[in-house]
Amino acid sequence: MSETNKLVIGPTFEEMLHPWKIDRQVRAEAQEMMEQDPLDPINLYNITWRDREDRIYYQVLPAELTNVEAPIVVLYSKDFPTGSHKVGASYSVLIEKELYGEVDPAIHSLVWPSTGNYGIGGAWVGCRMNFDSIVILPEEMSVERFDLVRSYGARLILTPGCESNVKEIYDKTKELKEQDPERVRILNQFEVMGNYRFHYHVTGNTIIELAEELEQKGIGKGRVAAYVSAMGSAGTIAAGDRLKRQWPEHKIVGLEPIECPTLYWNGYGGHDIQGIGDKHVTWIHNVMNMDAIMCIDDIESKKGLQLLTEEAGWKTMIGRYGVPEESVRLMAQTFGISGVCNVLGAIKTAKWYGFGKDDVIVTILTDAIDRYGSVMEQMSETYGPMDETEAAVRLVSIFHSQKLDWIEEATRRTRNQWHNLKYYTWVEQQGKTVEELDAQRYPEYWEGEQARVAEIDRKILEARGD
Repeated sequence: MSETNKLVIGPTFEEMLHPWKIDRQVRAEAQEMMEQDPLDPINLYNITWRDREDRIYYQVLPAELTNVEAPIVVLYSKDFPTGSHKVGASYSVLIEKELYGEVDPAIHSLVWPSTGNYGIGGAWVGCRMNFDSIVILPEEMSVERFDLVRSYGARLILTPGCESNVKEIYDKTKELKEQDPERVRILNQFEVMGNYRFHYHVTGNTIIELAEELEQKGIGKGRVAAYVSAMGSAGTIAAGDRLKRQWPEHKIVGLEPIECPTLYWNGYGGHDIQGIGDKHVTWIHNVMNMDAIMCIDDIESKKGLQLLTEEAGWKTMIGRYGVPEESVRLMAQTFGISGVCNVLGAIKTAKWYGFGKDDVIVTILTDAIDRYGSVMEQMSETYGPMDETEAAVRLVSIFHSQKLDWIEEATRRTRNQWHNLKYYTWVEQQGKTVEELDAQRYPEYWEGEQARVAEIDRKILEARGD
């Protein structure tokens, strides 16, 4: 096998969770290359929720912003190799396929169907692991996403529509596969369990360890009351399955855009919370374990992002509402549109369940402002520049006054309804069987997928010769 086609093997799930378990020399080189050459494959070993001192990337949001008693804690992912935790899911999906001989860089081209960060992760991971990579994105996504995909060395195909136009992505992947079935391999984040496993093991266990750390700092009682996550591929929300195994009373709250409320009431429509709300229920989403679905407005999410990332918002939060300047500076760097959506959902969760000062709520910032400059420019053109008066209106109306509407708590009926929606995409369109679909109703199905983490880690170590 030529040098350019050799297999590239990266970290285990356990090493992504606990990076201090990586060989010391390998980790030192990876940390050095993070600055010197972010495209060097050694950066695969920087896929983790922890920094070089093993500190978790998180922030406890100031109550002056959230206006609730319950501590809302965000894990932020701007310091992952691509600026989004989706690179972890992309790597986990590809390494599993590679280990089981389903893909080979000497033979196959990889197709990464996505609405954003997974495709960006696929471009980065695929090309670092010597694969020809093709990313499929909707044409209405932010231009920054397109630029990143190309900069990582992947080819880009744009399909009609916006975030919720996933069927058009599926149609294009099917077309590519039919054109060259021997060479093309589809790595579908909505279907492949490597995505689920990354968040179950790495993100979920990171949050469990964070709860202990927070308790030592006087925040909470060593547990997480609720985990809130919007669904795109529904990989991120898989961390909630791990948390519920740790704390059975734990609440898993899923979020959708009001403009595309698929689980909430079989709704549909276009929206612009990029990365979520893909107008179908994904194969890897364990809906039988979810406790509530809530919907968030996409314009509120974008206006909230402007508040957190523009100077008028900073001045208003610090000067008028007493938000600590250090918190404002960090939020300005770490939030994207879906991150604001997740925090608004966390605020609704705190209010809905009546959570108090010891009830920690955790959510995720999937990406950051660096890929939304063009979207913010469009917002200013549409609504006018945000001055300090408008910033104050947004803080109060969007964050402090988040309403308790668009909320559906799970019952036996609603969980079955959410599950049944999978039929139309996965059995009718994507070739799954009814027997496979029915198996997902039961915990044993998901426990089996969770248990495979140890098996895959053993295969990674064998492939590396460790």
